Amino acid sequence: MMYLLVIVAFLFSLWAQFRVKGTFNKWAQVANQNGMTGYEAARRMLDSNGLGDVPIEPVPGALTDHYDPIHRVVRLSEPVYYERSISAVSVACHEVGHAIQHKVHYPMLVLRHRMFPIVNFASGVAPFMLLAGFLFSSLNLIGLGIIFFSAAVAFQLVTLPVEFNASNRARQVMVEQGFIRNDEERGVAKVLNAAALTYVAAALVSVLELLRLIMVYTSNRD
Repeated sequence: MMYLLVIVAFLFSLWAQFRVKGTFNKWAQVANQNGMTGYEAARRMLDSNGLGDVPIEPVPGALTDHYDPIHRVVRLSEPVYYERSISAVSVACHEVGHAIQHKVHYPMLVLRHRMFPIVNFASGVAPFMLLAGFLFSSLNLIGLGIIFFSAAVAFQLVTLPVEFNASNRARQVMVEQGFIRNDEERGVAKVLNAAALTYVAAALVSVLELLRLIMVYTSNRD
C-alpha cells in the first residue's frame, strides 16, 4: 500500500510540474493592462519596500527565477525579465517577496537558511547510507540514512510556508500599488497557485518515501 501511495504522489508531482508550465505559458500570452515588464514590476516592488540596493539580473532558461540571499540579488528568467504578461509580473513579484522576507527576517526563511548547510550535507550522504544499508543488510546504516533523509524532508516542509508567504506578499503589493487590476487577479492567483503546487507535491513525495523507509526499517527490526 505504501509503495502505491509513493507512486501516486510521484505522478502527482509530475502533473504539478506540467501544470505550472502550462499555466505559466497560458498567462504569458496575456499582457498585463499596465504594460509592465517583470523587471519593472520587481524594481518598483523592491524600491517601495526599501530595497533599492537589491539588483535584478536576467538569467537564461525558463522558470529559473529565484532570489539569491547570499548575494542579495533577484534573478529573473529572460521571459519574466523582459515580457509584459500576467505570468511575468506574478513570478517577478513572488521572487521579490523572498527579498522582503530576507529584509524583515521572516522566521521560516531564517530557519531555512540555517538548515541549508546541514541539509546540503545530509541529502548528499543519505542515498549512499541507504544503499549501503540495503546491500549489506545493515540496519544501523539504514537508520542513519533515514535520519539524514529526514533532514531533507524537514527542509522541504519548512519551504512550504516560505513559498506561500512570498506569494501572499506579492499579491498584496500588486493589488495595493496597482500593478494589476481587479480582473487580472484571477490570472495572478492561478500562476502563483500552480507554482506553489510543485512544492506541495515535492514535499508529499518526500514525506511518503520517508514513511516507507521507516516502515521497512521497523519491520526488519521485529
